[in-house]
Amino acid sequence: MRLRPAQHLRRQSDIRAVREHGDRVDCRAFTVWWMPRDAGPALPRACFVASTQAVGGATLRNRAKRRMREIFRTKQQLLPPSCDLLLVARRSVNDWPYARLESSFAEACGRMRVK
Repeated sequence: MRLRPAQHLRRQSDIRAVREHGDRVDCRAFTVWWMPRDAGPALPRACFVASTQAVGGATLRNRAKRRMREIFRTKQQLLPPSCDLLLVARRSVNDWPYARLESSFAEACGRMRVK
């Protein structure tokens, strides 16, 4: 399943709402902020953040965002159908094996459904 343009969380007000009113799930290598959405498409939307201070230079930030995007793309069927996500990378997102990142995200998705 590919990441559609409608699945990108782009507006600053939407991103801020997820951060301020959403719930946080710690995945150790990254943090997932999520919030259920009432209106709009039934697809989950996401924003990926990797700061210089947390992750490092441009090459490391780009790699971190690519890894998080791919995990979201392949595991989005585990998410609640209509929600907004903010994935914030930490330094270890580039150090962990990809399989460990995937399992951590899948576990976080399970915790989202419980709430």
